[in-house]
Parts: sequence; C-alpha cells; structure tokens
Amino acid sequence: MKNNLIVLFVFLGQCQLLIAQNNVEKNIIGSVVLDSTKLEGISVINCMNKMMAVTDKEGCFSIRAKEGDVLNFSGIDYKYLKRYVYRNEYHSGTMEVNMIFNSVELDEVIINKDANITAENLGIISRQQKKFTPQERKLYSNSGGIMGLYSALSGERHFLKMNVETEKKEMLMKKLEYLFPNKYYTKTLKIPVELIKGFQYYCVENSEFAKSLNGKNKSMSLFLMTDLATIYNQNRVGN
Repeated sequence: MKNNLIVLFVFLGQCQLLIAQNNVEKNIIGSVVLDSTKLEGISVINCMNKMMAVTDKEGCFSIRAKEGDVLNFSGIDYKYLKRYVYRNEYHSGTMEVNMIFNSVELDEVIINKDANITAENLGIISRQQKKFTPQERKLYSNSGGIMGLYSALSGERHFLKMNVETEKKEMLMKKLEYLFPNKYYTKTLKIPVELIKGFQYYCVENSEFAKSLNGKNKSMSLFLMTDLATIYNQNRVGN
C-alpha cells in the first residue's frame, strides 16, 4: 500500500511538471476588431505578468502570455474587455478579439444661451470638488462598504486601479496626437511613421514627461521628447 502511494505521488508530480513545461509564456500575436474594422491604439495588458502592448494601424499586437492568462483590452471609445488566453489560442499563438463601441445615449440635449449656468455656479457641487474620470468613478464606487471588501478580496480593486492608470495614459496619448503632427515625429525626431504610436506610448510611460504634458508645459514636453526620441532610436537600432 505504501509503495502504491509513492508511485501515485511520483506520477502526479510528473504530470504537474509536464503541465507546467507545456504552459510557459510565449509570444501571442493578436488582432483587435470592431465588426470588420481594425482598431488602432487599443491598450493590451497581461494582468498576470503586467506586460503591455498597443495595437498598430492593422489592429495587431504581440504580447507574452500563457494559457489561462487574463488580458485586459481598453480604448477611450470602447468598452473595457477582459479575455482569457484559451488553450487553442495558446497553442496556435494567435487570437482575435472583438470589442464593443462605448456609445452614450443622451435623452435630451438643451442648448442654453447662458454658458455661466453650471453645476458649480448653481451651488450643486463645490468648485473644489474633484471631477472623476469614468474609470476613477468605478474605482471610487467599489472602495467602501461590502462592495469595497468584496472588491479587495476578489482582486477586482487591483484591476480597477490598473484601468485608471491605463485610462490616464490613453488621455495623454490623445493629447500627444492633438499637439504634435506626424511630420514632427518623422522629420524632426526621425521616428518611422509605423512606430509613432509605439513611441508615443514610450513617452507617456515616462513620469517626468507625463507630468509636463499634464501641466500643459509644451516647451518642457518638447525638450523631454527630444531626449526620449534619441534613446528610443538607439534602442530600436540596437535591437
């Protein structure tokens, strides 16, 4: 009986080792679409290893993942989506993700001649009251009471915080698209047009640059962007 138990434990250990060896991280090539439209600029985060990627103009991305990992897809105009890496996707090394447009329905639109009538001027909310972004509101609503406890224990609060950070970076990306035309990247910074999105994401990952952009300090942003472009191009050529 004792020998049988030893054999069983050895067999189970070998099975677990074999499963672990067959489920190592590898590059997953994916595409993100809305119906048949390829979506550019969608952020992809592997919630397990914290690796990040951004879809290119063809809607494609590449990220390190293994079977069962949770990928978080987000874009300003689209609903947040969490997707598991399924077994067939892991073995094939490819996946396709369909996102949903985040439409907002308005019951009624009233054009008011008096632009000074605001919630702050009417005393409904304080002028100093913090204005939350959509993802910050989700995080705030899951911070207290039973929902807050459940959110913390289930790990949902961690994902909500990640969504807030992703949303901030997406907003900075939008600012970059507005402030600097593509010609500035290609002509001045020598960034190939197909790598502009990747370079923008590289910039907003830099805390000092993000601070200058949020502070509307364009001269400082230009200065920092020039240095970041030099490093980015050196790494790109080196790789």
